Amino acid sequence: MNRKKATLTGLIAVLLWSAIVGLIRGVSESLGATGGAAMIYTVGAFFLLLSVGLPKLSTFPRRYLWCGGLLFVSYELCLSLSIGYAHSGRQAIEVGMVNYLWPTFTMVSAILFNKHRANLLIVPGFLLSMIGICWVLGGAHGFDPAEMLANIQDNPLSYGLAFLGAVIWAAYCTVTARIANGKNGVTPFFMMVAAVLWIKYLSSGGGAMTFNLQAIVYLALAAAAMGFGYAAWNVGILHGNVTVLAGASYFIPVISAALAARLLHAPLSTNFWLGACMVCGGSILCWVATRGRARQTSAQTEPGH
Repeated sequence: MNRKKATLTGLIAVLLWSAIVGLIRGVSESLGATGGAAMIYTVGAFFLLLSVGLPKLSTFPRRYLWCGGLLFVSYELCLSLSIGYAHSGRQAIEVGMVNYLWPTFTMVSAILFNKHRANLLIVPGFLLSMIGICWVLGGAHGFDPAEMLANIQDNPLSYGLAFLGAVIWAAYCTVTARIANGKNGVTPFFMMVAAVLWIKYLSSGGGAMTFNLQAIVYLALAAAAMGFGYAAWNVGILHGNVTVLAGASYFIPVISAALAARLLHAPLSTNFWLGACMVCGGSILCWVATRGRARQTSAQTEPGH
């Protein structure tokens, strides 16, 4: 595969991951938060087996398998359940936006723990991302602390899981950059996520799952977006233009919100879009801050969905 086609394949991964929030929410509305997530990761693991295959785990560093696996599974649980537990489509989109603080947190973690150098743009980048989230959670009025607090109090579990997920994914990217030795355990990690979700589903007494045409379509699309998204991203990173792909990945929050709003029939205010653009802008500033001072040791990240 030539470089141009590989880059295009990587960009397809960005689009697939951008659809995740709306698709997870669509599945959870029919199959439940836990049951729906368990189905998504089960089918997603099957797609990964077909596209990526199961690696030889004996060649993997044990620290990566244990530490990386724990962080990966924890993140995916936070992501899927935070969206599934949302009270409405609009809230699911807001929760997804909180999750997209991970690029900013990843850059800050790389500086603090991996000793990556950065210039002063990291400060306005971090602040812009945080202000953007406040703007998103402030509702139609933009930056409104009272409205933001009311939104969080309406569903602290979803917002809390989303924020925790952003922190965990930043930790995953920071840790695996040092201990993975170039290995990618996404297939066995997905299988672990599915197993944990099924255990949670069965231990909590299960729950009704309504399998209709819409649920099946959303399930297939969500699993494919996750599974094939990773496969496409690996092709892009290995053979395509990494700079183009990295830049495109920072626009996932805005693309994701647009697709989710369409899928979930949840209109979004102008202030929401302003906040979403701030989150993207802050992430890009953080990325530029690390690139400017350490071109050869820039933060290694894997896009979160």
